Amino acid sequence: MPLTAPPLALYVHMPWCVKKCPYCDFNSHGLRGEPPPYAAYIDTLLADLDADLADFGAAAEGRPIVSVFFGGGTPSLFAPGHVARFLDGARARLPFADDCEITLETNPGTVEHGRFDGYLAAGVNRLSFGIQSFDDDKLRRLGRIHSASEAEAAVKSAQDAGYANLNLDLMYALPRQSLDGALADVERAIALSPTHVSHYQLTLEPNTAFAASPPPLPDDDAAWTMQEACEARLAEAGYGQYEVSAYARPDRRSRHNLNYWEFGDYLGIGAGAHGKLTDAGTGTVHRRWKSRHPRTYLEAAGGPARIGGGGPVEPAELPFEYMLNALRLYQGVPLEAFSQRTGLPAERIAPALAQAHARGWLTDAPGRLQPSQLGQRFLNDLIGLFLA
Repeated sequence: MPLTAPPLALYVHMPWCVKKCPYCDFNSHGLRGEPPPYAAYIDTLLADLDADLADFGAAAEGRPIVSVFFGGGTPSLFAPGHVARFLDGARARLPFADDCEITLETNPGTVEHGRFDGYLAAGVNRLSFGIQSFDDDKLRRLGRIHSASEAEAAVKSAQDAGYANLNLDLMYALPRQSLDGALADVERAIALSPTHVSHYQLTLEPNTAFAASPPPLPDDDAAWTMQEACEARLAEAGYGQYEVSAYARPDRRSRHNLNYWEFGDYLGIGAGAHGKLTDAGTGTVHRRWKSRHPRTYLEAAGGPARIGGGGPVEPAELPFEYMLNALRLYQGVPLEAFSQRTGLPAERIAPALAQAHARGWLTDAPGRLQPSQLGQRFLNDLIGLFLA
């Protein structure tokens, strides 16, 4: 079946952070010795973008960028001038949608007072604060470099600078956390009036300090109770849950993350960045990721060595890849979108859909792929039905 080119976003990875957190499995590198070569990294990002556009050719040509996301690491280690230079360079190479959402992740412990207006002037119109908790003891256990009061001050400073679109990242099921503690974090987040809250469970990821030496975490039943209670409180405060860990005010859902979950396309620029691009002309979906270490990435300077791997996604793998994203959305997606985004007929997933319906994991909404409440709780099992 013919593929339809979906919206195109841009992900930019900034790999450095002040200190690696013990739970973090992202491609982040703590500061050591000499400061990172920030200006050179911006040059390399633009060279990487040029090379990707040359490699993918017509598959990316003329498609407007609907969102940009600076992730990390800690992107707010980069000065507003660096961010502005990248955005100006990207706009010179690609058309940006008039309402393009441009998000910068920031750590409350790394932003100097008064810099938010600089990011706003650079073109960043949305900030995402990695707060995780408003309990100083929990922050210490998580290895965070900020305090609860510094987090609140940073959010208020951004609002004073003119930011009206803010996300706050919170974690629950923290070491020795109680239900009251999880709810207290949500209350303090609500009091700051963000437009979006990302609320997700702390998990022990391989190759992290916490995996090597696990802290005492709440059990699964306690974590589920926290999730339900916090979800109810956020809903009461006007934050609608639209994805497993995402809650938003009306019309403030993250466009960038929605594009991921709806199996949209995104160019991945930076050390360790992942990208996905649909070539409607050849009927293929490509994935590509970049070399992980900042030094290797910088030395490549936009050359072939910047590529860590990738290639076309095999048709047999597309159902799982699609469902891994789409079924995270609580309102689901139209069934026809599966064929539009994968090029596969719906018949390819009919047996898995029949199993999912038989187990009560999908709603009976006609023409829609939507997880039921039971399916939301057993999401990994539901998605696993679509493995090749």
